[in-house]
Amino acid sequence: MKQICVIDGQGGGIGSAIIKQLKELFIEKVEIIALGTNAIATAQMLKAKANRGASGENAVAQTVPCVNIIIGPVGIIIAHAMMGEVTPKIAEAIAKSPARKLLLPISQENIDIVGMASVPLPQLIEKLVKNNLKNFLSE
Repeated sequence: MKQICVIDGQGGGIGSAIIKQLKELFIEKVEIIALGTNAIATAQMLKAKANRGASGENAVAQTVPCVNIIIGPVGIIIAHAMMGEVTPKIAEAIAKSPARKLLLPISQENIDIVGMASVPLPQLIEKLVKNNLKNFLSE
């Protein structure tokens, strides 16, 4: 079974919204793993019906090398992002993972992604799921 890893921090709201959309599209055809930079984020993503979840630096570092796709805000590959929740070890593990990475251009950091149109989060998530994951099962 293919595995999609959703990574989020702080309150887990973005990750939860992504997981709800994934569940609608894939039902139980893929395993959705929620990785939170903290326990609150993980708990929220599990409430959104992730198949399993874990929290913290070591959980991320040990899980991301083994999944097919990683989804999250762009901050997950930036050391010290999300008010310091993304450690250098987390950012490096995600960046080095062979998994395909689908990152939403949402950042609370002092970073602007030039050329990106300002799109509301629900539309970004819908676009991510429908345009980037539609053919995932047939790959």
